[in-house]
Amino acid sequence: MSQHPPPFDPELAAALEQVPDGMGPGLAPGDIVPARRAMAPFGELDPTDDAEFARYEAVDRRVPGPPGAPEVSLLVCRPTAPPATGPRPVLYHVHGGGMVLGTNRAGVDAPLEWARELDAVVVSVEYRLAPEHPHPAPAEDVYAGLRWTAAHAAEFDADPDRIVLVGASAGGGLCAGLALLTRDRGGPRPLGQVLMYPMLDDRNDSPSAHQMAGLGTWDRSANDTAWTALLGDRRGGPDVSPYAAPARAGDLAGLPPAFLDVGSAETFRDEVVAYASRIWRAGGVAELHVWPGGFHGFDALAPEAAVSRAARAARLDWLRRLLAR
Repeated sequence: MSQHPPPFDPELAAALEQVPDGMGPGLAPGDIVPARRAMAPFGELDPTDDAEFARYEAVDRRVPGPPGAPEVSLLVCRPTAPPATGPRPVLYHVHGGGMVLGTNRAGVDAPLEWARELDAVVVSVEYRLAPEHPHPAPAEDVYAGLRWTAAHAAEFDADPDRIVLVGASAGGGLCAGLALLTRDRGGPRPLGQVLMYPMLDDRNDSPSAHQMAGLGTWDRSANDTAWTALLGDRRGGPDVSPYAAPARAGDLAGLPPAFLDVGSAETFRDEVVAYASRIWRAGGVAELHVWPGGFHGFDALAPEAAVSRAARAARLDWLRRLLAR
């Protein structure tokens, strides 16, 4: 069977050529700490100097963590203007970074952009990172943050019944796992979930994972490193929790509506398509977009490319439809 990779979109390929050496597509275990230092200045908004935050009252809150664990830090961004029509919806954001990188300010620019259009509150959760804190620490941290957000929504003019989970890459995987957790634990129930090129399957053995080895921004070797950091010797074995790797869930019934998207030229393509198909087979609601020629994180690296603009528009349109119900 051919393993030739699909081509990158021409605009995206040009952007990919500008990525500095040492920023992918692989990630070895010894690269994790240096990558944290290298990525610290990039992709994070600072409330003290970023104009986007001028529209919001941005507050860091420390809230109770999982039983026996440290507190969880939440960045709560509430619009400075009063609500237009009653309590606002909440975009509960979980950052990416392969479970090993990032903070609650990484990638938060996307939900803040949507929040401006939707008159929404953004709550971005910090979670403990692997390998220092393997599963279930990240999953339990994001669950603890969601529970606090739902219980205290009135404090920031928000509606606890209109919380949408939002995450990219590892954050998308954690959101998918969180949807499973809230279903199985009886709440709080999210209104929907936006899973942008989510990291779902620790087995890392799909055709797209093999096709894209050594290409793009996140390949099979980086995925091996990340999943091993999270799961250790359990990675790829028979006893992996679906809250860590949602593709392992036996039953995808009863989940909130999902928006899923992924590039056609990236490691996660096949696991995302399979996950959406399984939601449909379980009688659930999902919208799936496979962006032609997209590599992992294409819209962040090349925001002005036509396919990136289309992806952002599709996500916002889905959120508008969800919140209008």
